[in-house]
Amino acid sequence: MKTLKDTAIGETVKVVKLHGEGPVKRRIMDMGITKGVEVYVRKVAPLGDPMELNVRGYELSVRKADAELIEVE
Repeated sequence: MKTLKDTAIGETVKVVKLHGEGPVKRRIMDMGITKGVEVYVRKVAPLGDPMELNVRGYELSVRKADAELIEVE
């Protein structure tokens, strides 16, 4: 299983499944990250946290802990 955390800079991936429960999953979905959406990894901070993404035409920063909950292909 590949997660968003494992994705390299400059790579575009497609969301397969969201893990996590309740408010955590809801917060990720509210950010626009849902099943089937394409995510482009723009940058990763020097220590790996957070990641800067392009999702649905806007920029978004996601923590490493949240990126681990997003399964991609």
